[in-house]
Amino acid sequence: MLKIAIILGSTRPGRTGSPVANWVYEHARQRTDAEFELIDVAQQNLPLLDEPMPPSTGQYSKDHTKAWSAKIAPFDGYIFVTAEYNHSVPGALKNAIDFLYAEWNNKSAGFVSYGSAGGTRVVEHLRGIAAELQLADVRAQVFLPFDDEFDDDQDFVPTDEATEALTPLFDQVIAWAGAMKTLRS
Repeated sequence: MLKIAIILGSTRPGRTGSPVANWVYEHARQRTDAEFELIDVAQQNLPLLDEPMPPSTGQYSKDHTKAWSAKIAPFDGYIFVTAEYNHSVPGALKNAIDFLYAEWNNKSAGFVSYGSAGGTRVVEHLRGIAAELQLADVRAQVFLPFDDEFDDDQDFVPTDEATEALTPLFDQVIAWAGAMKTLRS
């Protein structure tokens, strides 16, 4: 069975990402073609990148890096749930991604983003990062603009269109995860 991680990338107190990530996870759990796990970057206790060697060497010296590696490595694909901060990636998510290299290679990635413009710019930045990490990012994505999907820019109330957009995202992440698995075996 393929394993897909849903990674919540915002660590801000009171973040709107928690209900979004839980919504994605609850819909993912209804599927029978993959196993899903919700991973919250805020719970990983990662400091700013503090490894002396580049992640591409795989020579981790810190316990928190080894634990993060062990958490991420078993998955076949990832769905990143992320806010857009200042037209880009939240610092905590970028930091968490940067700790590792081989653990991301030859796996699939999809994106659920939210923000004033639905998080469109954060996904564009994450696609470039994914390419460098040899993550195959899928075309289907879910954008959640504050004006459409949140009451008063705070309370997440997904539209039917947003919920329907999850299906092709899951389909593509799972299909690509299966195809990429052959590269890793």
